[in-house]
Amino acid sequence: MALSESTNNLKTSASDASDLASRIQHTLISNVLTEALWEHHIEECLKYRFNAAMIPPAWVKKTAARLQGTGVRVASFIDFPYGTMTSAGKSSAAKNLIDLGAEEIDLMPNVGFLLSGMEKEYFADIEGVVQAAGKAPVKIMLELPLLNDQQKQRAVALSIEAGVLYLKNASGGAVGVATPDDMRFLRRLAPPHVRVKASGGIKTSQQVRDLLAAGADLAGTSSGVQILRQLLEGQAVERSPESGY
Repeated sequence: MALSESTNNLKTSASDASDLASRIQHTLISNVLTEALWEHHIEECLKYRFNAAMIPPAWVKKTAARLQGTGVRVASFIDFPYGTMTSAGKSSAAKNLIDLGAEEIDLMPNVGFLLSGMEKEYFADIEGVVQAAGKAPVKIMLELPLLNDQQKQRAVALSIEAGVLYLKNASGGAVGVATPDDMRFLRRLAPPHVRVKASGGIKTSQQVRDLLAAGADLAGTSSGVQILRQLLEGQAVERSPESGY
């Protein structure tokens, strides 16, 4: 291979990695999250210029202070993984996260309400968080693998009516792997101002590309660094052992 061709390939790989990083929300969720793990995660977000650092609520204030002015967004979540907190509790948590510096909130709704046909309660659960979050985007974890076709349609419609700005296929890999079909389904139902986030079992650069091509705007994964290294160095990708997201 000629030197100029090799150099061009390197530049292309770096450009591809940068483009992909700008669409990845680098995720660290763990019940044994230490300050050392948090520090490492933030350093990765800054090094690779990910779209956002997705971190647990207890670390939002510290993360916001560290990432201020860097262009890397601060994202956190409410009521993951069960969604069974009271609606008032979720609204209060949303306001608290925004006050601490969160710029985006991923919300686990009460899926049991929807499965029970309690649509008013399901809607109110979401709307309260949207209102408390103010201008910060709320991303709804729809848990599509747990729903039948009609319930999927209603979950999307009610979420949009409640004011969410992102539809998310699922909370993570424990529920189901994000698929291009999921993205096409959500993109088809979403109005132009509502975006789509892919989540669950995303471990390779090709997966990210396929999901984005199918309509996703963002991808959430704990394998962000490995995915970029795969592009830059051809390394095999393994899921981060620190996170179950």
